[in-house]
Amino acid sequence: MAEAMTTRLLNPHKMERLWLLARIEFKLRYYENKLGLFWALLKPIMDIVIYYIVFQIIIKQNIPAFASYLFIGLILWNFFVESTTGTIRILTTKKYLYEYSNMNKMEIYVSTLMSNAIGFFFNFVMFLIFYNLIERQSLGPSFYNFWIIPVFCILFMLSLGSALILSNVFILAKDINQVWQVFVSFLFFLSPIFYKLSTFKESLPRFDYLNPMAGIIINARRVMMEHRPPDLRLLVWDAVYSGLLFLLGIYLLNKLGSRAAEKL
Repeated sequence: MAEAMTTRLLNPHKMERLWLLARIEFKLRYYENKLGLFWALLKPIMDIVIYYIVFQIIIKQNIPAFASYLFIGLILWNFFVESTTGTIRILTTKKYLYEYSNMNKMEIYVSTLMSNAIGFFFNFVMFLIFYNLIERQSLGPSFYNFWIIPVFCILFMLSLGSALILSNVFILAKDINQVWQVFVSFLFFLSPIFYKLSTFKESLPRFDYLNPMAGIIINARRVMMEHRPPDLRLLVWDAVYSGLLFLLGIYLLNKLGSRAAEKL
């Protein structure tokens, strides 16, 4: 079933439609904001300033290139949160798409995450400019940077699988929204976003293998900032987590998604 869905999504005509929907959603998201697209770039910068003051100036963790360290961690984290929290009610808010068009539900999920990926791309370009041209402790570009592509693909799959699970559980339990917000806040502080990696591993040994977001952030920093290949063992673990969540999400979509219209 998963293979059949993937094949349908890779159809050139469907890919063109997905890309069109993703662009439209991205534009609509910032259409009513006076700052427009600038807000998509401003938010992570504001977060960086806040955490930089707290963890580098006040707590003094003394992490090299800390602004860039924060930057890459936050944009990866924000993509995950936006792609999961923002899709919990997707079967309700976009009910018209799968009821009155020939779109299937999976296309709606994928186009929404592609819209978030556009925002991630703009932020990632900002990171590249900042790290390579402004950051004084930068090591510069490297061929290892291309490893960010499989790292992001794993993040995309993890976010898609989580979105499928959460939105289908929402059909049965509406309070999953509140539960997930609490869990995400908890997970945020259990991810090495602003901690020194050695401190994180010492305080939570092996937790980088239990928390896929931790592994994704660690590997992203390795390939983008440290001129090192990713930790392949960690990469495989994260890929397995993402694949299992995706398969579970498809299973729930087939079991519960077909009854979404009548239950919501």
